[in-house]
Amino acid sequence: MAVYTQVDDAELIAFLSTYDIGDLLSCKGIAEGVENSNYFLHTSAGNFILTLYERRVAEADLPFFLGLMEHLATKGVTCPQPVRNRAGAALGRLAGRPAMIATFLDGYAVHHPEPAHCAALGDALARLHLAGAGFPLRRENALSVDAWRGLFAPAADRAAEVADDLRETVESELDLLENRWPRDLPRGVIHADLFPDNVFFLGDKISGLIDFYFACCDAFAYDLAICFNAWCFDAAHAYAPEKGVALLEAYARLRPLTPAEIDAFPLLARGAALRFLLTRYVDWLNVPEGALVRPKDPREYLAKLRFHRTVSDIGGYGLAL
Repeated sequence: MAVYTQVDDAELIAFLSTYDIGDLLSCKGIAEGVENSNYFLHTSAGNFILTLYERRVAEADLPFFLGLMEHLATKGVTCPQPVRNRAGAALGRLAGRPAMIATFLDGYAVHHPEPAHCAALGDALARLHLAGAGFPLRRENALSVDAWRGLFAPAADRAAEVADDLRETVESELDLLENRWPRDLPRGVIHADLFPDNVFFLGDKISGLIDFYFACCDAFAYDLAICFNAWCFDAAHAYAPEKGVALLEAYARLRPLTPAEIDAFPLLARGAALRFLLTRYVDWLNVPEGALVRPKDPREYLAKLRFHRTVSDIGGYGLAL
């Protein structure tokens, strides 16, 4: 979440008047995240989140994202629900952007997860993957391996601004991953961005999952690798085996991994690290002037990628699946 687009008060009030959510009491921008513009709305009917979709999110994909949240809720996955206006539409326009109001979830993000949080996340991710079965819409992953070279190429000449060896590292990884990427693993709907700030807890229990705007159809084990990178390293970006074991074992209890997924996991972890290294790198270089946003440091994922390059099989993560 972030704020790129500022909303005029009069335009906002006019927009909200088409909904049955009471009178506006306050509106505050949310600075976390990097993708869309988000505001916390407090009205006489309660609390809501207003999202304005920025240019990286294709408007044609929005029915997939909103429909998926509604589908998952029917299957017992707690996530924000689109609020429909009086005309029955979940999507409108505000400040020149597609816009949606969603229900507010109670809970808080755990920014330094412990093994118990990782286990809860593994369980929740498996439930999400199982719940996605039967969702009729399809959206391919626009940020999978075939897109990574195109992300990096326009900014390759500035790589030394982040790290002396960044260009060499990325280009060698692209060569390897494009040749070896597994394309026949079990697949379905994945979240693709389930970082700690997108998972809410109450106590030691997960109270909800948010931010489905990278959701797509791809390999389940790749989604697991994204979470593994985001949850199972310490503050110095060193791998924490107790977290990795907790996450993967909890996931596998509900959705056992196939032998092919287990064999491919170190490669998937490398790919997931490279994907977020590249998008963070692009964002680091291209923060819009005046945006209320804090770009995330790409060097975190460079460190994680370097670690994964030392791992040859899943046993290197302390697992014996």
